Amino acid sequence: MKFLQYMLIALLVSPAVMAQDDLVKSLDKNKSENAKEKYKFTTKLNLETSPVKNQGSSGTCWSYSGNSFLESEMLRNGSGFVDISEIYTARCAYIERARNYVRMHGNVGWGDGAELHDVVQVYDKYGALPYSAYTGLNYGTDKNRFGEMQAALEGFLQGIVKNKNGKLTKNWMPAFKAALDAYLGEVPTSFEYEGRTYTPQTFADEVVGLNADEYVELSAFLYAPLYKPTMLMVPDNWSLQSVYNVKMNELSEAVDHALKRGYTVAWATDVSEKYFSWKNGVAFVPEMDYYKMEVADRKTLFDGPKPERKITAQDREDAFDNYTTTDDHGMHIVGIAQDQNGKEYYMVKNSWGEKNDHKGYLYVSKTFFEYKTTAILLNKNALPRDLKRNLRF
Repeated sequence: MKFLQYMLIALLVSPAVMAQDDLVKSLDKNKSENAKEKYKFTTKLNLETSPVKNQGSSGTCWSYSGNSFLESEMLRNGSGFVDISEIYTARCAYIERARNYVRMHGNVGWGDGAELHDVVQVYDKYGALPYSAYTGLNYGTDKNRFGEMQAALEGFLQGIVKNKNGKLTKNWMPAFKAALDAYLGEVPTSFEYEGRTYTPQTFADEVVGLNADEYVELSAFLYAPLYKPTMLMVPDNWSLQSVYNVKMNELSEAVDHALKRGYTVAWATDVSEKYFSWKNGVAFVPEMDYYKMEVADRKTLFDGPKPERKITAQDREDAFDNYTTTDDHGMHIVGIAQDQNGKEYYMVKNSWGEKNDHKGYLYVSKTFFEYKTTAILLNKNALPRDLKRNLRF
């Protein structure tokens, strides 16, 4: 009977844990054989100088994109490049998420996923570590592979919530952290970096040197008042944080304004559509619905630039409400390019390694961005003046 219970837990957990691998495999099918030759992209602005990374078999895109964003913020401030440990950030978020899970009696989702704001909140509360001090690879693999760990953690938390003693002790959190230690490694209380000794907090203060209060998250919903904080209603918002609600076109205006002033932007979005191709490194919104296309048109979907459908704010809202826009993935917007017809795209850094047509980068049309964005994170100082005034920080 216990074996059956464990098997049920594994079945319940595995879709959330393995979703990232399954997503990458499915998106590899969204491709055209001639896209690399048919698209001619010219870089207009590129702010990224840090390497493309690979999150492996883990749903930690939010930490990879969020920390890539923080690394770019350091470079913009004139600091040297620091390879921030994404798994230290993720580990700290798992601790906070576990507290919420238990306080909510299990009525909040569990898994690898989180939101961009969680990167900033972890940085503010727990500090940061360089990758050299904390790789998170403590169980015999050369890349993240979190399926077993997450199944074990959720099974543990479910047992805590069931609470057969009738009253919780304070021992469950040390036990939970011990499980994280077993899979990810113990967090050093102090470590050496470039000849000096730091703690996670002093490393954040003295080396990373960013102020968590300088960052803001935006989205665009019709159901909420403009320019007010509103709950980001997606399953991975386990920390129950709000975003500022703006108009759909103000999302892209904010990104354009930021990039042109030297600021990059962290991006949360839907990537489940057939017109998002990881292999070809292109995302756009075709004029015709994919499922109404002829087979021949589907096969050549990425064979060079094509006209796009005009998207309205209501289209965006409907897609969010009917689950065709889902909160799938986090990436890092680092520049602007244009195709051979002069249409602009955002240059986007991903965290799935370099095995696509553009060595880990994608070119995303502004139409796709406005339609499929779930949230963006950027420096408040990068906002257009009128938008910043409306938000009343």
